[in-house]
Amino acid sequence: MSQQGALLTMISVAVALLVTLVWAWIRRTRRDQALRAPVVDAPAGANVTTSFDGFYVATTKHGEPLERLAIRGLGFRSRAEVIVTDHGVALDLTGQPRVFLPTARIVGVAQATVAIDRAVEPDGLVRLDWRTDDGTVVDSYFRPQDASARSLADAVAAILTPTPTGNDA
Repeated sequence: MSQQGALLTMISVAVALLVTLVWAWIRRTRRDQALRAPVVDAPAGANVTTSFDGFYVATTKHGEPLERLAIRGLGFRSRAEVIVTDHGVALDLTGQPRVFLPTARIVGVAQATVAIDRAVEPDGLVRLDWRTDDGTVVDSYFRPQDASARSLADAVAAILTPTPTGNDA
């Protein structure tokens, strides 16, 4: 095979790969179009408890950290500021409108090690479990930059209302 033939073969393979990737992303966005994040500001009177700079990693199906969801505004990795208020958590991702998760939508918070396309030291990510507009539970992952994942997880956990266990007398 000549150099020109090899070059044309490589270009054809690259174009086919790019077309396949675009097609797969379009299918994923169609699949996930019913899932919506609450794109609103924090309610008036919400007091900022703390904020964390870092990176937004991904939003995935609940309990499936390797299945990325294409929720509008949360489809791609980004720099982020996570703002914890007494009414919920605001997510400011670079180039996206603010997403505010009221405490009633937050199902839980924990530390994690793996999310789609990101593996870190043990418990180096924060997993925020929350409900979309239609009630589907999803997991969003964050990597704080100047603070520990534990401090972000603890700050969010502090605003969540504990569920009564029935053992209180």
